[in-house]
Amino acid sequence: MTAPFLSLRDVFAAYGPAEVLFDLSFDLAEGEIAALMGRNGMGKTTTIRSICRLQRLTHGAIHLDGHDITRLDAHEAARLGLGLVPEGRRCFAPLTVEENLVVAARPGHWDLARVTDLFPRLGERLGQRAGSLSGGEQQMLAIGRALMTNPRLLLLDEATEGLAPLIRQEIWAAIEAVARGGGLTTLVVDKSLAELRGLASRAIVLEKGRKVFDGAMGDLTTDLCERYLGV
Repeated sequence: MTAPFLSLRDVFAAYGPAEVLFDLSFDLAEGEIAALMGRNGMGKTTTIRSICRLQRLTHGAIHLDGHDITRLDAHEAARLGLGLVPEGRRCFAPLTVEENLVVAARPGHWDLARVTDLFPRLGERLGQRAGSLSGGEQQMLAIGRALMTNPRLLLLDEATEGLAPLIRQEIWAAIEAVARGGGLTTLVVDKSLAELRGLASRAIVLEKGRKVFDGAMGDLTTDLCERYLGV
């Protein structure tokens, strides 16, 4: 049996005395595209932060491609192939678009030319400061910056939140092209069920820091959506 590419086992995480994740376990196979879902405050971002080693665990273990990353610092885990598109974009506002991209670059398939092919708007604004971009353009930049690290696991935390519908469609199309085109293992956090159904083959649903569903996206029934997603 093939070992999972990403494995979380019995993960607990807390902010001070407040526990946020409880006994969370799931696996991702290499090349799998999965959605991490749940209402606000259910532990999705904490799960992403835990995988990226930005959040300390109080119990449990995380493995990436056979490497135990539980006690690694974030930069050490990133070197093993973690690419994060964080909630809120967090571009380097004083730097230009090009500087934001090349500062993260590592050798591999994704380079400046391929990122600007994916997002032509960025190619038109390479010399523009990131802080002057629109919200949608900053989100494209955040995705492009993650791709420039040439990750093996791409983590997207609310990549289209608060954006205009046309920009959302453009970004979803790009995410699908990236995830499907290169066989990139992808974990997506988002509230847009329609887009997630078109992208991910699997759903993992959290409720108050606990996993309450883990299965095929097609098995996520209307009842489950109403109970745990509020839709």
